[in-house]
Amino acid sequence: MKKYLSIYESLKKEITEGVYKTGSKLPSKRTLADQWGVSIITVEHAYELLLDEGYIESVEKSGYFVVYEAGDTFYGNQNTVNKETEINDETSSGLKLYNDSFKDESYYFSFDVYAKTVRHVLSTMPDDIMQKSPTFGIMKLRNSISEYLLRSRHIHVSPKQIMIGAGAEYLYAMIVRTLGTDVIYGIETPGYSRIKEVYESDGVTTETLKLGKDGIESSELRKSKAGILHITPYRSFPTGVSASAGKKNEYLQWANEIGGIIIEDDFESEFTPSRKAVDTIFSMDKKGCVIYVNTFTRTISPSLRMAYMLLPLNLLEKFEEKTSFYSCPVPTLEQLVVSNLLDSGEFERHINRVRRNLRKR
Repeated sequence: MKKYLSIYESLKKEITEGVYKTGSKLPSKRTLADQWGVSIITVEHAYELLLDEGYIESVEKSGYFVVYEAGDTFYGNQNTVNKETEINDETSSGLKLYNDSFKDESYYFSFDVYAKTVRHVLSTMPDDIMQKSPTFGIMKLRNSISEYLLRSRHIHVSPKQIMIGAGAEYLYAMIVRTLGTDVIYGIETPGYSRIKEVYESDGVTTETLKLGKDGIESSELRKSKAGILHITPYRSFPTGVSASAGKKNEYLQWANEIGGIIIEDDFESEFTPSRKAVDTIFSMDKKGCVIYVNTFTRTISPSLRMAYMLLPLNLLEKFEEKTSFYSCPVPTLEQLVVSNLLDSGEFERHINRVRRNLRKR
């Protein structure tokens, strides 16, 4: 592991475990560099990651201070609620829409690489191509996704927990088929309108929850009647709001305290300009209350209608019972092509190239 990542992991652990409490000052860059025997630049990289993820804030001419609140519950006390609501109301009213930078061709996956992979699959796997895909997708692709997530996102998930679908909307529908329509689904506002449309077209009652500067406002969670929460922690569309580490922890506490389910829509987070992958709520979850959804629409092509869902083990049997009679709508050929892109490293090379370009900007 690179030195700056080791420093980052060490500080993050001390912050989340309360060694450095909320509001406390972290050691100076020079002090930390001396302690670790590294350059100040290395420490700066570690602090940049903690800043990006909302663990700390930088105060000019004063240093770095902890802002992560591990003890925040979604209930809290009334004084805290009033103060927080006042602050969040001010910030949420000033949220701005962000431009869709993915129209930039530098984000596009190489057609030549994709075409080459298609030819390879056609010439080497003729028998596999002609096989019908199981409901959850072919095992080769599910294995490839599992291995990719482990090495690039530090997400530990078994291939049997992975479900393949024809786009995120298809997977939302599978969630409704399994979890039912007798529970309210909470969704972000402002938010991607199609999420609300898909749920309501399946007979679901939705409740819109107002976004603040780092996610859904705490006061909105406290009064919500929702039992399922659909969130986009990384760059929620169209505001570009990203959930801080403390907010992700709050979402989990909400789910644990009411027995709720979180649907983590991780759309486009691979393209973070940060030096490390974005931490997912799914990987933070210890109670099996998070369903993770991601898609290859952004990372490969909008024409590739393929997404995947990670299911907690305690919901796996229920999903299999409710959806096993469905046919996987993604052609076997496309699944094999994406599997080969993941296994060959071409997919990750593309992601890393885009992220390097973002950092240069």
